[in-house]
Amino acid sequence: MTQKATFYHAGCPVCLSAEQGLAHALDPAAYDVEIVHLGEAPGRIAEAEAAGVESVPALVMGGQPFHINFGASLADVKGAA
Repeated sequence: MTQKATFYHAGCPVCLSAEQGLAHALDPAAYDVEIVHLGEAPGRIAEAEAAGVESVPALVMGGQPFHINFGASLADVKGAA
């Protein structure tokens, strides 16, 4: 059985680098990874906030948000949406 993992990003270079380096490195036998580009799916910003995401890129696994580097605050992403 795989665990759900959601990688939230905003499309910036830091986010895309983290997506390639981390999200795609997770074992697909262990994690079902969903990539969410918040610039293209602004309706999911509230979902990211509810999951505890404060900045992107961020990976949410097991209900725990992990903030990776710093591309943009979620407030900045909301302002751009």
